[in-house]
Amino acid sequence: MSKLFEVTEINGMQLPNRFVRSATWEGMAEDDGSVTPSLVDCMRQLAEGQVGLIISSHAYIKPEGQAAPKQLGVYKDSLINGLRQMTQAVQGRGGKIVLQMSHSGCLANLKLTGQMPLAPSNIEGISKPPCKEMTASDIQEVIEAFGLAAQRAKKTGFDAIQIHAAHGYLMNQFLSPLLNKRTDAYGGPVENRYQVLREVLKKVRSTVGSEFPVLIKLNSQDFMEGGLALEDSLKIGRLLQEDGIDAIELSGGTLRSGQLTPSRTGITNEEKEAYFLEAAKLFKEIINVPLILVGGIRSLPVAERIIEHGWADYISMSRPFIREPGLIKRWKSGDLRKASCLSDNQCFGPAMAGEGIYCVVEKEEKRKGTGRS
Repeated sequence: MSKLFEVTEINGMQLPNRFVRSATWEGMAEDDGSVTPSLVDCMRQLAEGQVGLIISSHAYIKPEGQAAPKQLGVYKDSLINGLRQMTQAVQGRGGKIVLQMSHSGCLANLKLTGQMPLAPSNIEGISKPPCKEMTASDIQEVIEAFGLAAQRAKKTGFDAIQIHAAHGYLMNQFLSPLLNKRTDAYGGPVENRYQVLREVLKKVRSTVGSEFPVLIKLNSQDFMEGGLALEDSLKIGRLLQEDGIDAIELSGGTLRSGQLTPSRTGITNEEKEAYFLEAAKLFKEIINVPLILVGGIRSLPVAERIIEHGWADYISMSRPFIREPGLIKRWKSGDLRKASCLSDNQCFGPAMAGEGIYCVVEKEEKRKGTGRS
């Protein structure tokens, strides 16, 4: 049997295969971040499609940290019942689900939050509107909010949590020498820029305990001049391992990285897949914790090679599951065609329009009756 379909564990969390649904902003929550039936159904379909581990969209931990409309929230206790419906829908079908916790920092949406975005440093020209440079008190409030969010996740029944420290959001902003110009204990060398993330991890771990899986999403690099470089990211990987992280999902890029964003287009052949693979190989040389690789993987042979060579331990995908939540079930059944996803990013349009994310191409094919069987 392929290693892709063998049973594995992450800190006691048993997984039926090595496929992970990477977090996607679905745009399906209520305006206050609460769970909707459509969001529950989205998670249910992924579980029925036999995705080994499902990671939720980035759930904002504080109101001023909201990045997008209809984004999932985990910032108050009244959201717990809806979140529990989501976990039960997945676990009732034999699946495992992780809550991704996030604060968008200077990428927060002022029109939604009504508050000036927070950032490690207020750097002219980096953000519109300008951001408020965080005080020591602001930082402690965010650390506490991550801890409370983790507590809600565990209470709600999630199988694990993931700290979002990638894609230009707040934890990534602290790690980036381009965005973090602080002169206190949280700025300067990479060890100092890592300090806020270390304190978040410590707070989260003290809240959920040593036997509850805590994952992180980390940029391999930011692909911005002066941003987080691979050399520093590797150092952060080692620090995370020392501080007890249970698994690292490796990504890269930000919304401001031009063509080198996390969701790249034009993945037309196997050579263009797995665009963070070279970074993953370097990470695997220095860390022992499980490595989850995301970034343009579309073909089963590519996934097979990555696992067989030990370049990563898990295969993470996002956009392919928007079109095909049953992709893993299809591959396991013997239908080995590559994912139908065209990597055109049209799926984000409906979410921005308030309709929730879906594959525009698939919907049009169904309307015309041209979808493949």
